[in-house]
Amino acid sequence: MRDAWHLLTGLSKIKPKENRIMKKKMMVCVTAAAATAAMMTAGVAAEDYKIGIIKFVDDASLDQIEASIMEELDAKSAEGEDKFIYDGYVLNGQADATTIGQMAAQLIADEVDVIIPIATPAAQIVQTATEDNQIPVVFAAASDPVGAALVEAMDAPGANITGTSDALNTNAIMDLMFEANPDIKKVGLLYSQSEDSSKQPIADAKAYLEEKGVEYVEKTGTNNPEVTAAADALAAEGVDAIFTPTDNTVMTCELAIYEKFCDAGIPHYAGADSFALNGAFCGYGVDYEVLGAATADMAIEICKGADPASMAVQTFDNGIATVNTETAEAIGLDYSGFAGMCTKVVEIVTAESFE
Repeated sequence: MRDAWHLLTGLSKIKPKENRIMKKKMMVCVTAAAATAAMMTAGVAAEDYKIGIIKFVDDASLDQIEASIMEELDAKSAEGEDKFIYDGYVLNGQADATTIGQMAAQLIADEVDVIIPIATPAAQIVQTATEDNQIPVVFAAASDPVGAALVEAMDAPGANITGTSDALNTNAIMDLMFEANPDIKKVGLLYSQSEDSSKQPIADAKAYLEEKGVEYVEKTGTNNPEVTAAADALAAEGVDAIFTPTDNTVMTCELAIYEKFCDAGIPHYAGADSFALNGAFCGYGVDYEVLGAATADMAIEICKGADPASMAVQTFDNGIATVNTETAEAIGLDYSGFAGMCTKVVEIVTAESFE
């Protein structure tokens, strides 16, 4: 472009008519060169990307993750030229596999760029739906992605799917349980057998209790009436404490069962802060706002060309204990010892959802 300009400014020695013609030609060259330089400087043109979100069910944890994902997508859209559009593509499966399958098919028909299923059951259904078309999938809060056959390995997923995991440190929860009451003789295990995310934590809890020589009782349910009946059965068994992993089936029922445990003086320990928000004594696990934002960031990277097959599944600090102070007072349990065993202890009171 610099050489063209020198030629342009040196045209004064040419005859007027020829001068005008050559000037016109040279100006076209200069303009074209300038446009090319500008394009090279600006890089790739801005794009709109469509992000589909399928939440397994309404509960405080998954609602919090969904809100955090959308907030992060909004923030990144505001920061740069690219827009990450989710409006019209946010769906709620209400814990129904058939409905989630239909929603996945709809998002595929809508030609979204990435699908974000929230919770393991939703991720498994979306995984199946995208096997043929290979639309990228970024799951949120899959507790055991390898065990649920979502990925081949945490550091190398191997297909069109990756995401974030709220993998649970079950032994740490058990340690808190025995810190609060070293004299526990019997522990109740409350979970849903239909959720793959609960299998490994329950196996870990059994191993921990067997090593300590502590008896345990298992009660399961696949819907609210069954979970409520299981809670009644555990209270009748006279267990000293109850453990539930990051189980969405139990989570959706927590507001209906926590008072049963309070009346029986039984602390309920669970794998997410949302349980404590809904009345359980203690929820222990990851910060779901952080997890949601990280999930959105992974989806954005994939929109811009990253390969999900080689994008490692993200895990997070498990060290946050959330204690419901109303429940702690009702059952008369001291949790002051938790402070030295956790990254952070958060105190909370019973509510339906996070503000």
